[in-house]
Amino acid sequence: MHTLQTQRFTIKNKSVLPVVQGGMGVGISAHRLAGSVAKLGGMGTISSVDLRRHHPDLMLRSSEDPSKANINACNLEALDREINAAKALAAGQGAIAVNIMKAVEAYPEYVRQACLSGADAIVVGAGLPLDLPDLTEAFPDVALIPILSDARGIQLVLRKWMRKNRLPDAIVIENPKFAAGHLGLAHVEQMDSPNYQFEVAIKETLAVFEKLGIAPIPLIVAGGISDPHQVQQLLDLGASAVQLGSAFAVTEEGDAHPNFKQVLIDAEPEDIVTFMSVAGLPARAVRTPWLDAYLHKESKLQQVAKERECSEGFDCLAFCGLRDGVAKSGQFCIDRQLAYALVGDVARGLFFRGSEALPLGKRIAPVRELMEYLLSTLTPASSTQTA
Repeated sequence: MHTLQTQRFTIKNKSVLPVVQGGMGVGISAHRLAGSVAKLGGMGTISSVDLRRHHPDLMLRSSEDPSKANINACNLEALDREINAAKALAAGQGAIAVNIMKAVEAYPEYVRQACLSGADAIVVGAGLPLDLPDLTEAFPDVALIPILSDARGIQLVLRKWMRKNRLPDAIVIENPKFAAGHLGLAHVEQMDSPNYQFEVAIKETLAVFEKLGIAPIPLIVAGGISDPHQVQQLLDLGASAVQLGSAFAVTEEGDAHPNFKQVLIDAEPEDIVTFMSVAGLPARAVRTPWLDAYLHKESKLQQVAKERECSEGFDCLAFCGLRDGVAKSGQFCIDRQLAYALVGDVARGLFFRGSEALPLGKRIAPVRELMEYLLSTLTPASSTQTA
């Protein structure tokens, strides 16, 4: 498999294609997908959450000893295995990133393990990663990439990081109006804010760089991207790359069960809903039988919310509406429902998906075909951006 030949941008010492694969948990983007993207010259992303579910021996070990410490240790071992397998598959091409939600309870441990295991980049969303430079101080060669939604949040992170003599190596600007999974919003009503529109967010972010007196940092825009003309327009606006999640999840190399891919492919616009997740953030997913049933009884569940023990035993989130008894948040176990989705359980799974059409329509295709399609308007002669 040869790398694709078109314009690139640079993160640290890695030259990568301007189409980035987003991180998707639980287990949706693991070593096979991330390594396949990197082998073509792109940046593939492993989602760090609960990767033991891809390893039967680790699942057995954690069932024999279901203590929080042992489950967390199994997940760290799984992350190490996945990073090394992805790098082996990539064969020195592209870059391997690890997406780590700031909202997960073991966030610092995941960051350290990703660095120790040789990840090329750490991507952090679902919260402001103000402490990421401190956590990675001993690993200066690892690229740091926060996920934010507007110039205001970007300026806040930049000012905090500058006090630590560190800058991001790239920034993902995610538009919550279109993205899948957990959205960077306090309230669903904020979704239509013009600050999240790419034209506004890119322009204002470039102005922030100038205001702070720093060189432009590569911007990776995410959410609602589905055709090569959009890719070209966004690069022309000043982005260095685009990021897609759902489109990669349904490729042949995607790490989820074929049923998972089919659910995403078959979803019509009216099947995709936004709701409040247990993490205290809005989320976007396909209205499957489980989600439909949950939404019908959500208000009743919220009325009887109370503190309880973690049903999965390892407190995957630092804040969990179900475990912590916070009525305004979701009242379900997100790890369990996402694990059902990973193995293709359509009746019980939670299937995150973006709101827009998939680039290749209702087909499961190879990663190469998706990448070639999205890059089809670009040429090797186009200008590149470097960090």
